[in-house]
Amino acid sequence: MSQLSTPARGKRSRGRVSLAAGSRKRQAERTRATRRKLLDAAKRIFAQDGFEAARLEDIAAGAGYTRGAFYANFKSKEDIFFALFEEWVRERIDSLTSALRRHSNPADKLVALRTHYAELATDRRLVLISMEFKQFALRHPEAHARLRSSHRRIRASFAKLFSEIMDALGKSIPIAYPAASACLGALAQGLLLEHLLDSKTLSDDDVRQVLGLFFDSIFSSCAQAS
Repeated sequence: MSQLSTPARGKRSRGRVSLAAGSRKRQAERTRATRRKLLDAAKRIFAQDGFEAARLEDIAAGAGYTRGAFYANFKSKEDIFFALFEEWVRERIDSLTSALRRHSNPADKLVALRTHYAELATDRRLVLISMEFKQFALRHPEAHARLRSSHRRIRASFAKLFSEIMDALGKSIPIAYPAASACLGALAQGLLLEHLLDSKTLSDDDVRQVLGLFFDSIFSSCAQAS
């Protein structure tokens, strides 16, 4: 039998490489799709049953998979919560960054920042899940440390945006920027909880008004930067 010529061998080798690359791409797409379904199911189950009562079996079944598929993508229930939380935060930061890029004037950027904050309490399911997880984390040191670290990264990202706008205006605020981020988020979550408990007493419009007023109390009554 005659041996393949060098060009023929090279063509066959390239074909094998192409098939392998295609197989890896399809596997990566399947993995992303599985992970997405698990995240969506976890969000539903956490909102329905609460974080601590939620079972891995129910999350997996809600996505159409088994426990094995869950553990192939996430280490634990806490792990999938953090994936959801970090995804939500990325969306918030991207949304705010996009809104700010529409303006060149720093005063207009501050107005856009206020508008974004006044509409903060919108993803109610994830906010409620987050509030419950905070209580869980306070009782579990490892989860507490991980959540604290995650919050510090998030607040640093928002603090950078706040600082850039205020520096451009030549002004400063009365508290540290990470502290401002923490306070803004805490008030939004607290008001949302009260609204869900009694929406007749505290309406959506009330929540937006109070959030806007609180934002103004930090950012509008500010001193000239020294």
